[in-house]
Amino acid sequence: MTATPRSPRSKPPKPDHGAETNGAAPTVVDRADHSWTVRLWVHPATRSEQAKANRKRVPRISHAAFEPAAGRDPIAILEAQEADRLQDLVPLRHQRMAESPFAYYRGTPAVMAFDLANAPRTGIQVQASGDAHLSNFGLFASPERTLVFDANDFDETLPGPWEWDVKRLAASVVIAGRANGFSATANRQATMAAVAGYREWMSRYAAMGLVEVLYATITADDVVVAVEAAGRHSGRGGAARRKALEALFAKARRRDGMRAFGSLTEIVDGRRVIRDDPPVLTHVAFDTNSTLEQAFNDYRASMSESKRDFLQRFRFLDIALKVVGVGSVGTRCFVIVLQGRDENDALILQAKEATNSVLEPYLQATTHATHGQRVVVGQQLTQATPDVFLGWIRVAGGRDFYFRQLWDMKGSVETSLLKPPGLAVYGALCGRALARGHARSGDAVAISAYLGASDAFDGAIADFAETYADVNARDHAAYVAAIEAGRVSLPV
Repeated sequence: MTATPRSPRSKPPKPDHGAETNGAAPTVVDRADHSWTVRLWVHPATRSEQAKANRKRVPRISHAAFEPAAGRDPIAILEAQEADRLQDLVPLRHQRMAESPFAYYRGTPAVMAFDLANAPRTGIQVQASGDAHLSNFGLFASPERTLVFDANDFDETLPGPWEWDVKRLAASVVIAGRANGFSATANRQATMAAVAGYREWMSRYAAMGLVEVLYATITADDVVVAVEAAGRHSGRGGAARRKALEALFAKARRRDGMRAFGSLTEIVDGRRVIRDDPPVLTHVAFDTNSTLEQAFNDYRASMSESKRDFLQRFRFLDIALKVVGVGSVGTRCFVIVLQGRDENDALILQAKEATNSVLEPYLQATTHATHGQRVVVGQQLTQATPDVFLGWIRVAGGRDFYFRQLWDMKGSVETSLLKPPGLAVYGALCGRALARGHARSGDAVAISAYLGASDAFDGAIADFAETYADVNARDHAAYVAAIEAGRVSLPV
């Protein structure tokens, strides 16, 4: 096993001054699919004019429509995705996805990517998440050890259409609201709030300098301000919401490396090891200790020199296979326990398998040498404060992994506990975080100009989200029926 070298960035295409620019310096770089990105300096006014003109080709109202393709088979899409997974864990994935339409939605970004492939596209590219649903946002620690709010899952990230992420987020709001028994009116209001959060903050980011966008974060204090502002707007008291926020922040701050160390490990025969908790956490056999040592060296080699030297000071203690998430169940994910200066100084890493992005069949393939690198670079491009221990490896046999800290003040909102106003506030925060990531990696000026100042786009996406939630509910029912018929397996 050897460390995978960083792949050089591809050279930008030569400018084509005739490509949909009316003679102006272009941002459009591909005639076939109208895709564009900021690869050379173009005046913001020109980019804004181009984006507004783009509404004629792709009207904002066109995003409202969705019709499932003929012959569409979501179960076949999922079966193809599971072919290379750990087969003894795949039934557990089925069990988790069958629990509810929202759980099913969390596990089916591949199905939605298929569904969006023929949807209208503005052509404005960003570093897309590929799986921007409500449960893939949350709190975690910045390098300065303060809490920030951001997207926190990048397994499917790839350069792609910004509107695909917005649609996945919006549909998740409706599906979560329905799971909580909210009225159609409340769900639509929450969805409109999420999309408005994206649109309004994209407008702010478009007005900022590039460096200002680069440093923009959403802190715990920003979350408090947003929640309190929503409370004042609705005329409702905010004491209960503030108390709930403080409890969420406190819980996140407690979820640090030492707490994970105490929770996940135990002393056996005088040695600190990971505590088996099958099927969620189990030890697996490795060929030799040199295999692990080589993998760790390859991981270190993917990082900056300062991080490589720092990690060399840790001592390896143990490694085990961990089941994570809903849709990720069956992929290979390992917990690695390291010890620093003594037993009170622990670092727990997660090495998660990185496979092809679900977006790749419908967009260009990644330009990175490995999928682990794709995930890490995508996260670094879009997150305001990415984990300092991000890295990647390719192991013998060609499997790719990326590394990050397992727990680092991670906190998430349990959507099942939200009331209608809370869902709207949370959705708006997710929309804001998504806009910031897209503004860092794409053309905020063009996206904002296309969106405009009215809620025309918001309403169109709300229509789409309601239709897609209906389709998701039917897909979930068909999935449960397939389990009952024996086509889809459950744990024995």
